Amino acid sequence: MSRHRLTRIRLITVATAVATVILSAGASRWAVRALAGGPRHLAGPVWLRLVSNPGISFSIGARWSLTTVLEAIVALAVVAVAWNARGTLSAVGFGLLTGGGIANTLDHLTSPSGRVSDFIAVGSFPVFNVADVAVTLGAVALIVEVLRGRPLVGRS
Repeated sequence: MSRHRLTRIRLITVATAVATVILSAGASRWAVRALAGGPRHLAGPVWLRLVSNPGISFSIGARWSLTTVLEAIVALAVVAVAWNARGTLSAVGFGLLTGGGIANTLDHLTSPSGRVSDFIAVGSFPVFNVADVAVTLGAVALIVEVLRGRPLVGRS
């Protein structure tokens, strides 16, 4: 892979991660203010309902005492692997995973209660936030690349 292409792919990864953190943080701050008075119905089964989540995504690990540390370790591991993303879709996928992980970790660290603000409710599915959406979409992007037979990382 040429030096120029590697630089471009790394830039895509970093830009996607940064944009995800900014969008997630902004959406969570908005939700805390706008939904303090109660939930809002959007359409069909979709509601905006503020929930304080002590866990990682979808309340997983709510009883773990080291949730934030685990999030940070996973995010750093993804960053280390993502630095060698091979294609554009892999770069976007790793950027979404990294940004979502960092956004949830920052939400845990900056929240007075140490909890993440979840606010998107769809039917009976657990309430989630923008960072959770980013992590899910990032994983889907990487799965698509693997199913296409494309390597996610490498230096050739």
